[in-house]
Amino acid sequence: MDTRQSRIFGTSVNWLRRHFVVIAGLVTLGYLLLPNVVVTVFSFNNPKGRFNYQWQEFSTDAWKDPCGVADMCGSLSVSLQIAFWATLGATVLGTMIAFALVRYRFRARGAVNSLIFLPMAMPEVVMAASLLTLFLNLGAQLGFWTILIAHIMFCLSFVVTAVKARVMSMDPRLEQAAQDLYAGPFQTFIRVTLPIAAPGIAAGALLAFALSFDDFIITNFNAGSTVTFPMFVWGSAQRGTPVQINVIGTAMFLVAVLLVLASMVVSNRRNRHKA
Repeated sequence: MDTRQSRIFGTSVNWLRRHFVVIAGLVTLGYLLLPNVVVTVFSFNNPKGRFNYQWQEFSTDAWKDPCGVADMCGSLSVSLQIAFWATLGATVLGTMIAFALVRYRFRARGAVNSLIFLPMAMPEVVMAASLLTLFLNLGAQLGFWTILIAHIMFCLSFVVTAVKARVMSMDPRLEQAAQDLYAGPFQTFIRVTLPIAAPGIAAGALLAFALSFDDFIITNFNAGSTVTFPMFVWGSAQRGTPVQINVIGTAMFLVAVLLVLASMVVSNRRNRHKA
């Protein structure tokens, strides 16, 4: 290897060292997004048989009639309703718990902190079986409400974690300044505390919605005769995979991307106004 080749090799190695983290991040991101790309591509497929596993020809028929498969949109509606109410319940309860754990000192506070993380560390099948045992012992009829209660319980930990991290980073002097300006407890919370904690609350709510909508194991144990969208997909996979499933998956992915982009735009505008 001559001097010129050695310089080129050394320059390339130095460039890779400087940009290794960025390259690794892009490769990882691409790996994570690859299934979404496959789902999107196959939402425009026109399979010859029942299974949408091999590309045949381009078609937009599934997009024109996303509810063409029997009971699919009904199960989607059930999943969206459960996810909405589970998100609302878990966000309200999780926010109050997070504020209580950060702002107040009480007995068994350490134990409560540990118990909050148990659903995150516990295998879902164990939690699902435990909840099923609880509902059966109480004589509850399995269905929409048992799924909703179960989803609130396992989403609660994720909301508490997200909101707690935000509350811990808040500067208490801002609330003290509001109180010095004769703001009452309610005004201080609405005008100062809540806007500052809002990003953490929103992050917890979005995470809870995604977890609830996507859950299969806990739902399958406690659903009874109720069919959610993940259960419909699992059942359809035994008989065939309609293209409409890919359409719904692509639509949900696009909505999530649009929400992220919208939050970035709002955040950038706020930063510009502050500057």
